[in-house]
Amino acid sequence: MSASRHWSESKPQAAADLTRLGELVKSRQREQAPELEAMHRRYLHAVPPQEGEHQSLAYRLRLLFLDRWNLWHRLTRYRTWKGPKGETLDGTNNACERAIGWWIKERYRTMRGYKVPENAVRVSRRLSWCGNFLNAEDGANLLGILP
Repeated sequence: MSASRHWSESKPQAAADLTRLGELVKSRQREQAPELEAMHRRYLHAVPPQEGEHQSLAYRLRLLFLDRWNLWHRLTRYRTWKGPKGETLDGTNNACERAIGWWIKERYRTMRGYKVPENAVRVSRRLSWCGNFLNAEDGANLLGILP
């Protein structure tokens, strides 16, 4: 069987593998590494391109699954990590985001955008102002800033 015929018969499998990869990335369980290995091994027949040629889709999939399989232990480490006092990680990759999580999801809004650009400036300034009173006994006097 030629490589091109083999590949054309494997297109439904490739689509299923990509769908499954999306599911694996969402769930990120350490014990799923062998499944990624199996996906990678399905595409070992795909040969690298000759000089001046483009990579075939099968070869790209081979590299994609190899990359995810090689990184899987790092992508899932937070699931099993325990600190010296039994601390665990919640999966958030930024300690600052965890620390300021109660700040009205400000980082989320700045990444997703505001419907009215002026509101971005207003909210940002108000949050910065409120941050100045985190250690104050009475907190920020929000009534004083209302029109």
